[in-house]
Amino acid sequence: MKKEIRIRCWIDIDGEKFFGPGRAELLELIAETGSIAKAAKSMGMSYKKAWDMVNEMNTRGRRPYVISHKGGEKGGGAEITEAGKKIISAY
Repeated sequence: MKKEIRIRCWIDIDGEKFFGPGRAELLELIAETGSIAKAAKSMGMSYKKAWDMVNEMNTRGRRPYVISHKGGEKGGGAEITEAGKKIISAY
């Protein structure tokens, strides 16, 4: 019989969930892949849901956590800001 204690932690702002394990994973995958769409796909979520999560974090946080780049000849992409790296590390 295997026993384990598991704890999940969220950061709330004004009583609403702001940051937790899903958002941490999303930011890590965006940093790894350079793409919100690819990060969403690897998590099995829609691009819209991932974009909504990123937008909410960027809006409610003190500074943006993700910067997206519009498509062009080489396509678009996304990158994690220093604030994004810090929240992942702190979390």
